[in-house]
Amino acid sequence: MFGLCRIILTLLNLYEGVVFVYCIFSMLYSFGILDAQNRIVWQIGNFLNKLVEPVLNPIRRIMPSLGNVDLSPLILLLGLQYLVQPLVVQIMVASLTR
Repeated sequence: MFGLCRIILTLLNLYEGVVFVYCIFSMLYSFGILDAQNRIVWQIGNFLNKLVEPVLNPIRRIMPSLGNVDLSPLILLLGLQYLVQPLVVQIMVASLTR
């Protein structure tokens, strides 16, 4: 059980990194720094989009509209950091005390 919890925590940390890279990538893309016509840029953006958007869309439906400001990645990162990871750690500690 301990090993499984460590793997889950590692995957959560990796996913947080993917969300962070997605945010940076989308800002660079929207400001025109990255070329939208470049196939490699498009493939990277599509890959990141497929990983992150299914999780962000339900958060966007719940949150009120703030115009052009999208806080859903921040809400996702805070939720992973302060809700999911402590829950996994609590399960890991509970499994060690048994």
